[in-house]
Parts: sequence; structure tokens; C-alpha cells
Amino acid sequence: MAHDFIGAGWNFPLQVDPTNAIGLATQVRDIEQAIEIIIRTAPGERPMRPEFGCRIQDHLFSPMNDATLAAIANDVRRALERWEPRIDVEDVKVVFDRGDLGTAHIDVGYRVRGYNDERNLVFPFYVIPEEADAPPSAELPPMYLTNGA
Repeated sequence: MAHDFIGAGWNFPLQVDPTNAIGLATQVRDIEQAIEIIIRTAPGERPMRPEFGCRIQDHLFSPMNDATLAAIANDVRRALERWEPRIDVEDVKVVFDRGDLGTAHIDVGYRVRGYNDERNLVFPFYVIPEEADAPPSAELPPMYLTNGA
């Protein structure tokens, strides 16, 4: 019964299986791919559903400071709560990768409804790093920022 609730969908990215049929993602893999699609899709990108997606692209040129990381976490949480009904979002953490100044890692903690196992999905978000002569952003704490709840 629970497997019927999770369902199946086309693989993302689109693939053909060995029998030349469209490859399908099933169970938890289908949910992981749906989360990635939601996060990677900017609102307005889909003509038939213009409100679908996540607003993280709005932060592409923002300085990587506490406020931006919190805004990214909030945008991801809101998008997943709206567009992925098969999960309960437990936590969203965003951390700036100090080794790669153009990357923030988004760690989504969620629980599949009807199951009692917690899952995490880490999604890299690439940003445009600040220029060397730009004024420095606020110093980041050495830990993940968490979003509410």
C-alpha cells in the first residue's frame, strides 16, 4: 500500500532502459528525483505551471552571508512543502563551502509519509563568488544554519 503512495515516475534526467522503454524511478528514488527537480526549477520556467519550482536562483549573485543562507533554506523548505506532498520536511541546512567559494551545500532532512525512516539529500548550489576587491560579507559561523521548525 505504501509503495502505491510513493509511486513511480520517469527517470530524471530522461533515460531509456535496455528494452527501449522510458526508464522509471520508483519508490524513494522517485522522491529524491522529484526533490531535485523542484529545487532546480525556477518559478516561471514551466509555461503550464508558472508558479512551480524554488526561488534559490534569486540568490545566485547574493553575498554568502548568514542572511542569504537562511533565505536559501527558507525558499527550499517552502518549495518542498508546497510541491512534494509525499514527504514531511524535517530540516533544511545550508552551509557555504569555504574550500570552493562558489558552492553552498543544501542538506534536506525529510521523512517519507507512511514510513518511519529519516532521509537526507544534499544538493549543491553554485553561486557567483564575491570579487576580491568587494567589501567582505559578514563572517559565517563554523556550523550549519538551520531553518526553523
